[in-house]
Amino acid sequence: MNEEYRLNDRVISVVRDYLVAHPREAERLVPLLELATTAAPVTARTTLPGHVTCGAIAVNTTFRVLQVRHRALDRWLFPGGHVDDTDPTLVAAALRELAEETGVLPSTVRPLRNIPVDIDVHSIPENPEKGEPEHTHYDFRFIFQILRSTGPGTVDLRHDEVTDHRWIPVSDLDGPTGARIATVLAS
Repeated sequence: MNEEYRLNDRVISVVRDYLVAHPREAERLVPLLELATTAAPVTARTTLPGHVTCGAIAVNTTFRVLQVRHRALDRWLFPGGHVDDTDPTLVAAALRELAEETGVLPSTVRPLRNIPVDIDVHSIPENPEKGEPEHTHYDFRFIFQILRSTGPGTVDLRHDEVTDHRWIPVSDLDGPTGARIATVLAS
């Protein structure tokens, strides 16, 4: 069996585990599951019409969540991005992206779950500069607890990708993500 199939099988396994907790989301994840049954590596940024990305929901000791202002999309997002060939797991990809974009070191966080707390499906606009058509990101969002207080100097932004950061209360997050984070933190 080639590496792409093994990787795609791991993605399918994570999605199935996720759907045990969130069965109502099955319909919107069908296109991802179908894509993962092909030979195309579903975590490669070149796989279209969409591919898996990984995000990090970093929660500090005061129950605030780190968000970054994404340069290209000009939106507040969780730190995250594309999976690299060298990432051994999807959780590792999210942790690497957290460190790359914000400077929050892996030694200062711990994952709270091995499955995503959320899989967000969103459209990415065409980017002629990168030769990328409009496509879909299946963003696997993993939750991490920051192990010590986040004071000045904790975040060191990578300004080629992000322009700013903020810490917002979990209760201020829209949609089901905030409620899911609160549930994980309460357990």
